[in-house]
Amino acid sequence: MAGARRWLWTVAGCVLLVLTFGAGWIVATSGIGSTMDPSTLPALERQFAERMRNVSMIGEFTLDGRSGHREDRYDISSIDKVGENRWRFNARIGEHDITVPVTVTMQWIGTTPMIIVDDLTIPGLGTFSSRVLFHNDRYAGTWQHGDRGGHLFGRIVRQ
Repeated sequence: MAGARRWLWTVAGCVLLVLTFGAGWIVATSGIGSTMDPSTLPALERQFAERMRNVSMIGEFTLDGRSGHREDRYDISSIDKVGENRWRFNARIGEHDITVPVTVTMQWIGTTPMIIVDDLTIPGLGTFSSRVLFHNDRYAGTWQHGDRGGHLFGRIVRQ
């Protein structure tokens, strides 16, 4: 059972877990740390940051080659724009009950924000990639961890 729980944690937290353990390294090596004044952001970005304050991303994920879905959850206290196409999600991930800063690349496709992670290696955990789109109160995307991957999707719920 412990092995299954560990695997579930690795998969379920892929989108943000990928960056959680690397967040300190990202901040230290990229100089990212200060936030941009929200009043200077374009309206769409400011609205997205406000909408993602004190929310939970509650959903499910799949594993390629296996049927069924598994539960997934991320609690977001806030997000901040910290650079050109760089955003910091202050998130509580899964069962570990700690809130950590997670810095990601985010691109806008028209009015749709999308998180982009490409081949990010986290020592001891592996290499991860993902794409996650946000639309109104929903999110959906793909994840990859080594040779395993799948889809994730769910609702964004105000806490």
